[in-house]
Formats: sequence, C-alpha cells, structure tokens
Amino acid sequence: MGRFVADMSLPFQLHMRLVRSPVAHGHLLGVDASAALAMPGVVAVWTSQDVADVPPVDFRDPSAEALTPYRQYILARERVRYVGEPVAAVFATDAYIAEDAAQAVQLEIDPLPVLISASDPPGEFAQGRTTEATVLRHSYGDIARAFADAHVTVELELALGRHSAVPMETRGAIGVYDPGLDMLRLYGAAKVPHRNRDTLCRMLGRSPNSLHLHELHTGGGFGVRGELYPEDILVLVAATRLRRPVKWIEDRKEHLVAANHSRQQTHRARLAVDRDGLILGLDDEFFHDQGAYIRTHGARVMDRTLWSISGPYRVPAYRGVGHFRLTNKTPAATYRAPGGWESTFVRERLLDVAAVKLGIDAAEIRRRNLLSADQMPYRRKYDQPHVETLVLDSGDYPLLLKRALTAIKYDDLKQEVARRRSAGAIVGIGMSVFFDESGRGPSDGARATVDTNGSVELVTGGASVGQGFETVMAQICAEAIGVEYHRVRVIHGQTDRIAHGIGAHASRATVLTGNAVHATAMKLREKILSFASDLLQTPASDLDIKGGQVTAKGGVGASISLADLARRVAPGSPILAGRDPGLTAEGWYNTDKLAFAYGVHVALVSLDKETGAISIERYVVAQEVGRAVNPMLVEGQVRGGWMQGIGGALYEEFVYSEAGDPLAASLADYLIPTVQEAPRLEVLITEDVPSPANPLGLRGAGEGGINGVGATLANAVEDALQQVGSVTSLPISPQHLLTRLNCVAAPRID
Repeated sequence: MGRFVADMSLPFQLHMRLVRSPVAHGHLLGVDASAALAMPGVVAVWTSQDVADVPPVDFRDPSAEALTPYRQYILARERVRYVGEPVAAVFATDAYIAEDAAQAVQLEIDPLPVLISASDPPGEFAQGRTTEATVLRHSYGDIARAFADAHVTVELELALGRHSAVPMETRGAIGVYDPGLDMLRLYGAAKVPHRNRDTLCRMLGRSPNSLHLHELHTGGGFGVRGELYPEDILVLVAATRLRRPVKWIEDRKEHLVAANHSRQQTHRARLAVDRDGLILGLDDEFFHDQGAYIRTHGARVMDRTLWSISGPYRVPAYRGVGHFRLTNKTPAATYRAPGGWESTFVRERLLDVAAVKLGIDAAEIRRRNLLSADQMPYRRKYDQPHVETLVLDSGDYPLLLKRALTAIKYDDLKQEVARRRSAGAIVGIGMSVFFDESGRGPSDGARATVDTNGSVELVTGGASVGQGFETVMAQICAEAIGVEYHRVRVIHGQTDRIAHGIGAHASRATVLTGNAVHATAMKLREKILSFASDLLQTPASDLDIKGGQVTAKGGVGASISLADLARRVAPGSPILAGRDPGLTAEGWYNTDKLAFAYGVHVALVSLDKETGAISIERYVVAQEVGRAVNPMLVEGQVRGGWMQGIGGALYEEFVYSEAGDPLAASLADYLIPTVQEAPRLEVLITEDVPSPANPLGLRGAGEGGINGVGATLANAVEDALQQVGSVTSLPISPQHLLTRLNCVAAPRID
C-alpha cells in the first residue's frame, strides 16, 4: 500500500501555504500580511526579510560561476519573475486556515516588461546582467568544408513545446526539528536524497549528521520530483524556528505553474550529406528557454542536447551553439530523457528530409549512417577542452534497426501504405534511432546483512520513483547470495541508514546501484562460505548456497541454514577466530564508464482530413538493454515512457499569454493522454549486446520509451502529408494539420 507524504501527519504540526506572484515580472514594492495575521490559527507570515540569511537554492553539481547570480531565493526579493513565484509563506494550525490566510495577503507589484520568447533578443535579468546566462559550444571536424562538399543540404527551424511531468502525487514536504538533538528531518524526499541532503547542509550550514531525508512513495518522479525547490527549504527553516513540524502539500494548479517545466527549445539546424546520403556535417544553433531562474541542474539539459545531437551515426563534422536564456516563465530543468528527446527530434527530422530530397528510403539512409558494431567502443572528442568526450561502450545499432523493421514487417507496411494512399487515405510511416546514456558514476555502495531468521536486509542509497527499484535490487541480491527473492528486504531513500547514495536519476539505478548491490552480495556470500567452511569442515570452494541453505556441491554431506549460521557467528562466538561477527558486508561499485542503451521506434499513423486528428495505428519500440534483470519491469518502463512521449508529441504544452500569464494551469487546459488515447504498442526488448562497461552487462531502460516518440510521430505525420519540411514543431496540433491537409500539396522535393 502506498504511503505518500500527504498521508503523513505529526502531532502539533503546522501547515504551510505559499502566496505566489500573480504577475510575470515586476518590482515587489510591498507585502501586507496584517489581515492574514489577524486570523485565528495563523502562527506566522514570512516574507523575504524573514529569511534574509538563507542563500538561494544551490546547484546540485558544480556549475559555471556565471550561472550563480541566476539562482532563485526561497522567497522573492525586490523582483518577481514568473507567475507562481513564492513571495510569502503562511503558517497555520490547519491547512484550510493557511489557504484562507494566503488569499488575504496583499501584494504590491509594479509591472515590468515581460520576456516570453528565448528567441527574442535578451532582456535585463538584473542591473548589469542580461537574460542570456551563458552560451555553450560543442564542435569537432571541419564544418565549413562539410557544407562546401555537400551534394544536398537540409535547413530546418524546429521548435519543441514546453511541457513536463504530471506525476500522480504532487510535490510535498514535512520538516521536523528535534531541538534536544539539534536534528532536522525532511519527509517527502525523492530521486536523490543523499545529494539533496548535502546541498541543504551547504545552504543551512549544518553537518550531514544533523539533517536526514526520508523518502516515501512518490507517485512517479520523471525528473520533476526530487529536485530541491524553495518549499523544501522553507519547511526546514520554519520547523527549526517555530519548533513545530511543518507540512506543505502542493495542489495541482501550483504544480502546473511552480514545479519544473522542461523541453522548450528552438533550433536552426542544418545537415550536409553526399549523393549517397552519407552525413558530412551537422550544424545547429538553438535557443533554450530556461524560464525565470536557473534551478538545481544548472545548464545540464542544454549541455546534454549539444552532447548527444549527433546520435548513433557517423557524423564527421559538427558544430553546436546553445544560447541559455531566461524568460518570465516557470523555471525549467530535466524531464525524462533530458536533452535526448530534444536532440533526437532535431537530428531525425533532418535525416528524414534529407532522405526525401535524395530519393532514399528513410530506413536506408539511417542504415548507411549508423555506427557499426566493429567501430565500438566509439569515441567522439570535442574541440572544447571542458566538454566531456563521448565514449559509446558497445552496441550493434544496424542489428537493432533490422530487428525493429522485421517486427513491424516494414516492406509489407510500405506496400500497404501505397495501396491505402491510392485509395485516398492519408497515412505515413516514421522512425527514429537514438542512444541513452546510463549508469554514470562515479560510485555507489550498499550494505547487506543476514539476520538470525535467515532474511537479508539490503540497505542502499538508491531511490524508488516508481520504476520497481526494490524488486530489481532484491533480485540481484538474492541471485548473488543464493536466497529466495522474497527473503530480501530492501531499504532505500533514508539518509540516516547509509552514508552515501546516488539516488535514481538519468537511468542510473539498475546499472550503478545494481552493480553495487551485486558486489556487496558477493562479498557477503564469500563471508558466509568462509564461516560455513569451518563449521562443515569442507573447503569453501566445495560449498554452494541455494534456497538459504549452505550445502556441499552435489548435495552430498552436511548443510547449515543461513539463519543457523547467523546465530552461530554472533558476537562472542568461539568460531570467529579474530573475524568480525555477524553476516554483514559492505561493498562498492566504482566506474568512470557509461553504459549506453539504444533504441529504435517505428510508427504507422493516419490523419483525419475533417478534424486533423492523428491515429497511431501501429507502433514498435525496440530497446537494447544489455541484460534485463526483470523483463516485465523493463517493458513497463518502455510503455510508461512511450505514453509520456505521446503526450509531449501530440497533447501537452504550457502556453503563455504575451503578458506572461500561464494559459495551461489546470488539467482542463494542460492535456495529458489517458487510457482512451493509448494505442497498441509492440515492445521488443533485446539483450544482444551486454555492456562491457559493468560486470552485470546492464544498460539503462528508463528513458528509451520516451526518447524517440516526438521524432517518430513527426516523421510519420510528415510522411502522411507528403509535404517535405512541413512538420517543424511539437506538439503537433490538429489546427496545424488542418491547414496542411486543406492546402495544395507541396512537391516532395524542393
């Protein structure tokens, strides 16, 4: 049964409610809280003056010094910069009283010019500082020569709409302070509890041993949950100063205007190819809409877009320029497959248009350009010394493309499309190929203990955001030790139980924490066999563990259960002989390598000329995971990500008025796909190429289902329209399609 932070209450707790800016940009002249403070049950109302000693929300990872002035304070100071920005915090004995009091707080704001588009010239963020926080560049090869030698060039301006995760549970946090121990606790942590603890300790000047984060169920993470926000710091500061637990639960409207947005970029991209369709160069300049402040990820999304846009192809020359710009919108950060969704859309659109111009089949142009298995490991070194070299560990991209095309019966599908078009149907095929980084280190650890009833307690610094983390870790641990799966109890997301943890983000958990659990379990197995060897008078090499019993290999001879062995090696046991008591082991997995997952999406769509509706008739996702610990969970990850991808490709978009007012602040306006909009999906999980980057051969699986959806559906819709270069933005709206469907068909080749 799920237990969310909203389900948790503590004695004498206070409820926090935020007063948020109703305007997108303006000078904050005053806050009148007198009416709120006069209400029975209201304990305090804070403005920025009350938390003047608290620094802005810090970056989780080291970031360029140029980005630090753009961080967000926990309550607005001097200016407000987006609708929904926290300006004041109300603390009351009841949630409804807190909400009524928040509505009674009056704000005096002098409006300033509003900047809505990152493609427009930069404005003023603060005196002497523009809204272009930084410009990043990634390049290699001779890009000028590539375009000079090109037989065909493709130029597209491509736009990705702003959208983000809408998890089942909105954000929430409970701060608790124990003055006797000088101990702070934060309930409701997710994704990266240990790393957020370290950030909070830096901000609040506390020792890591005096602040603990506790993960409950999250209702889904997807990047948006688990980041540090102003509200998380506020409940901790308030609990410390007011000496009572402080609870905050976000409503859905707050989530849509205050939690991290993502995705919005505009690209001016060019591709150079020779007469055979081989890529010569890729050139891309784009504008990343960061929103009003830079949050905990820094410029990570833009950096990953630049880093991965060449994809799984041979691209001899590349130049990428990313303009990191702030606007008067909700701040942005990561969302499932950050940078991957964006770069795959741009690259795969360019490839499809190039194929049409050359008269080459869409699958064939990809096959000709994909990196081959014998080129692995493949290194892509950039000219900029600070840019990380991309090293693809292994993979057989052409094989996976072939398997995906076979699964959808591509040749038969093309013939079917031709027949249906001749009968007047508007149908098309689209595809994409991509990779996903996973398993980034540097380190993760775990601790495992067999207790005196034979059960195993596994403590990790990982986190569960709905991906089946507990199941996978228990499987890895049980298999390595030799116990039944149900005998393993997994503890995660509790910073007071283990000192270090990488959490669950960027497809890390199974690869990084899974290998740490395996290393730990193998150490524990070795310890078990060492003790059992003495008791059974049998060399450890001749023993095995099956079903929680240590037995001689072949099943002949004495045996001992793990429960009995744990009792016999308790502290003070005569058989210890100088060894540490108990059946406990701690292990680490350290790596400087990435394990790249990769995938292929292929779709068949039809368009309704009367309504502009898009019907997804067939969709195949082929995903190479190296080794599937739990194939059912892997498929679940693919399916869930795929549905989120359909949302971003066809339905979801945070739209703003020219005045900076959010026009999608409820689920009546921000459209997410439901079961009714879910077409049939065919999933092909392959384990053809175990990764050499880690002992278990694992690759991540959390982001492959979403990565290629936008590109694939855009390509399929354009193929159905038979109008080259006509689909240039996501989401694809029915209004846009109706315009295209009712106009005179443009020629396929320009």
